Amino acid sequence: MTTTSHSHRRRHTAAGGALAATAALLLSACSGGGAAGGSAAGAGGAAGEPVAGGNLTFAITVDSHCIDPQQVGNNDAIAVARQTVASLTAQDPETAEIVPWLAESWEVNDDASSYTFHLREDATFADGTPIDAESVKTNFDAIVALGATASLGSQYLVGYEGTTVVDDRTVRVDFSAPSAQFLQATSTFSLGLLAPESASLSAEERCAGKFVGSGPFAVQSYTQDQEVVLEKVAGYAWGSQANSHTGEAYLDTVTFKVIPEASVRTGALQSGQIDATAAISTVDLPQFDGNGFSLNQRANPGVVYNLFPNESSELAADEAVRRAILKGIDRQQIVDTVLSAQDAPATAVLSHSTPLYESLGDALAYDPEGAKKLLEDAGWVEGADGIREKDGKKLTTTVTFWQTPDALELVQQQLRQIGFDLQLNFVTVAESQAAKESGDFDFDYYNLTRSDPDVLRTIFSANARNINQRDAEEVDDLLDRSAATTDQAERQELVTQASQLLVEKAHAIPVYELSTTIAASEKVHDLKFEASSRLDFYDAWVDAA
Repeated sequence: MTTTSHSHRRRHTAAGGALAATAALLLSACSGGGAAGGSAAGAGGAAGEPVAGGNLTFAITVDSHCIDPQQVGNNDAIAVARQTVASLTAQDPETAEIVPWLAESWEVNDDASSYTFHLREDATFADGTPIDAESVKTNFDAIVALGATASLGSQYLVGYEGTTVVDDRTVRVDFSAPSAQFLQATSTFSLGLLAPESASLSAEERCAGKFVGSGPFAVQSYTQDQEVVLEKVAGYAWGSQANSHTGEAYLDTVTFKVIPEASVRTGALQSGQIDATAAISTVDLPQFDGNGFSLNQRANPGVVYNLFPNESSELAADEAVRRAILKGIDRQQIVDTVLSAQDAPATAVLSHSTPLYESLGDALAYDPEGAKKLLEDAGWVEGADGIREKDGKKLTTTVTFWQTPDALELVQQQLRQIGFDLQLNFVTVAESQAAKESGDFDFDYYNLTRSDPDVLRTIFSANARNINQRDAEEVDDLLDRSAATTDQAERQELVTQASQLLVEKAHAIPVYELSTTIAASEKVHDLKFEASSRLDFYDAWVDAA
């Protein structure tokens, strides 16, 4: 049995803790992969000694009408939900190391199909109920029962055979096949713990915030399409090793205001109606870089924004066409033209802040002449309107998406220069998800944030989501093998080979890295990113009034 013990605790002082550094080394950008990168620094002015008390008002763009951490997938909802649950483990945003939280130590068997966790003794849910082995079992069983409703958590529990209560403080989680990704999954909000009685609530009740969590904040009130107010949990004393302190949150409350209009968010931050937001428009960001404000940015780990071809369709099944699209996209121009200085072009299928990332930048170089040659060699001849044709059919297809269209509109223009007509199909989030599930799309477009390279297998493997709707091939074996090894060197090699094949065959067409930028008043301190670039308000504090 492979044993991973973290019974020690690496403590951080408020003024001098490593996670309060002004910037983190981007270790993952080094050849050979490595740790997740980004900034662990808190938003706001120069940090002093933390002050307890006060409220922080944070603007979000949309209310998806659900704040249950085990059901949410929207970034704004995640910002709320993450604060309400603690997880078995945490992930250090600087090193990507998995460190203790509710579990003080753990063991993993040799093939990563069985995990045993030893729980700390003092932790409770927000209502004072002890967090014990039985409550862990109740949570994981409930997530599996939710199925697709728990869109992220259910993916992390694929192959789940069950949870065994060994004793009051010890729990074993078993899988039917190796699942090397599961340890990192236990650090995510999706597998955060709710009080056992919350499992008996309806999905709708939980979405409405009626659950009892285990985190440093609890839901005080939730007014749909207006605001969510969280209040700190009295007596909370089990902060993770990835944080700078272990006791109660410094803030009394955090208020999340729903402000859909970009100009209104900008005005609200300027005027002090809100204290911070991660949703300032690109053109307005420079005015908050100084002048009583600060910017704090981190690239989201995981799969970058990609065009995903549905290879069950005739056009996307043509590898020459897919490769031409990949070569016909000028990623740097997209960043320079429609994104911010904090954003970066894709250099691989994975973001550079993802563990085990390696750059594939050369394979993603802009090469319009190479793209044209691929199409010409495949029989696609330029028509009178500039769009190529073959056997009486136009070189045209549709991409389905729900995000802001700016980048795709430029991609559309770039691809037209090689004779490719990309039509944009803007839909709702629900319609986009339905299209994925039914396979009713030509090309899809999205990203998926996760600080573990298993996100590749989740999306691409023919034995998982199989976003390409294709038959199994070599890349799927590599992805599946990467999920079955805990040897980091072996896993690195498998992930790198799989990433190369995904680009070489243009099963993935990377566009740009999603990043999150917090714009905040200088009164806000230590509003941070966790390893998955989710917002973490636990260490945050505001200047005394």
